[in-house]
Amino acid sequence: HVQVVKLLLDEGADVNAQGGEYGNALQAASARGHEQVVKLLLDEGADVNAQGGDYGNALQAASARGHEQVVKLL
Repeated sequence: HVQVVKLLLDEGADVNAQGGEYGNALQAASARGHEQVVKLLLDEGADVNAQGGDYGNALQAASARGHEQVVKLL
């Protein structure tokens, strides 16, 4: 997943684009426990407090799914 995210960002994808089931890429990565993707998105300026999606925000997504390391990153 990290390589795909890097490619998309290198091609100009908006790290804070909104939409979909998870609300944004950071929330999706957080909900799925993809720690390295979360770190990459944060390093690229992802808004940790962005609202939307089924969980509301990235911290709620990671917490609800029990991803302790992602919670610590956030």
